Order: sequence, then C-alpha cells, then structure tokens
Amino acid sequence: QLQLVESGGGLVQPGGSLRLSCAASGFTLDYYAIGWFRQAPGKEREGVSCISNGGSRTKYADSVKGRFIISRDNAKNTVYLQMNSLKPEDTAKYYCAAAPACVGYEYDYWGQGTQVTVSS
Repeated sequence: QLQLVESGGGLVQPGGSLRLSCAASGFTLDYYAIGWFRQAPGKEREGVSCISNGGSRTKYADSVKGRFIISRDNAKNTVYLQMNSLKPEDTAKYYCAAAPACVGYEYDYWGQGTQVTVSS
C-alpha cells in the first residue's frame, strides 16, 4: 500500500521550533517532489514548501520564508520540514504530498496530516 505518514506535530510556544517528518511506505520518494501544505480551521489549504526529487530546488510560501527549512533524506525515504520562530498563525494541520514536480502536476499521494498548535 502506498502511503505517506506525517509525524512531529504538537503544541509549542510562540518562538519555538518543531520538525515535521514525512515518511513514505510502499514506494520510493526518489522520483517525487514533496510538498508540505497546511490547513487551519475555516481556512483554505495553502502550500507551505516544496522540494524537488533530487533536493536541489526548494520553494517556500512568503509567510514561512526565512523560518522554515525543507530537506530530504532519500536513503531514509523521508522529507523533513524544520519550523523555527513559530507564530500563532502557523497553527494548522500540516500535510505532505507527492508529485512528479513541485509545479505543474497534481499531487498523487497525501498523508493524513499532523497537527501543529502554536500557543502560549
């Protein structure tokens, strides 16, 4: 079964950090770009970041640029999202998804999401 599983979410104070992981099972991530998305209650889903299959190209939403870092370890079949200087407005459910490239393609596989809550 082809699956993406996110982990690493939780409750953190403003200014804190979390690292999310996106692990694949049933297929190799080597051939896929991986995107991170988030959705807060009552809001539309937004793209947060994306990394190309080889890891050489990354993209970030303006709202997280300079605070979040996306990376991948293809040997571990895992993509990471390091989130620093977290703000209350970063509170959302975070999802990872796989596509042939960061732009121009539909995301074929989605994880079930992991909740991130930034609150004092």
